[in-house]
Amino acid sequence: MSPNSLHSRLDRLLIQFDQALRTCVPGSTQARRQSPAQDIDDAELAASEKLHAAGLMRVNHSGEVCAQALYQGQAATARLGEVRAAMEHAAEEEIDHLAWCEQRLRELDSGPSILNPLFYALSYGMGAMAGLAGDKWSLGFVAETEQQVCEHLEEHLEKLPQQDEKSRAILQQMIVDEKQHGETARQAGGADLSPPIRQAMTAVSKVMKRTSYRI
Repeated sequence: MSPNSLHSRLDRLLIQFDQALRTCVPGSTQARRQSPAQDIDDAELAASEKLHAAGLMRVNHSGEVCAQALYQGQAATARLGEVRAAMEHAAEEEIDHLAWCEQRLRELDSGPSILNPLFYALSYGMGAMAGLAGDKWSLGFVAETEQQVCEHLEEHLEKLPQQDEKSRAILQQMIVDEKQHGETARQAGGADLSPPIRQAMTAVSKVMKRTSYRI
């Protein structure tokens, strides 16, 4: 291995380590776009409604932590440079979602899940394995992930307190972005995953949602 190649690999490892820290440490992420909830007045919520809204937004925040890790893991093992670049670009766009959810959690007098570092590590491993399987499977994994994310975001729209327009605005923009990421992955050659893999992804997602809602 040439010194330049080793240097490049070390640079990528350092960048990925920095990304992991910024994803998992509260207050470390800055959005590039203004939050969709920025200009919406905060509604009066009962204590139980506030607690429920915070639980839902904590789930969504943890979902974005997982998305960051998946993309970084896939980028680390992608074989084609353009696929690696696409994974890194998608991760950059999803940073906005992470920051928006964290900001909303603060407004709801709550915070992110303490299990996020564990979620990140597990998701990074899943992303790396998808990348090792081949770029078409890696892209297919992205497409399926984004589809499942959209489904649970739409479910959360129904579960939010009716007057919580700030959280609703954030989720609606996230759905728009996630659908675009999924469609981009399909157009880039993402393969359809088998039903057992999709079911396994759903099962893992359910565990994450149930735990991060509470802690």
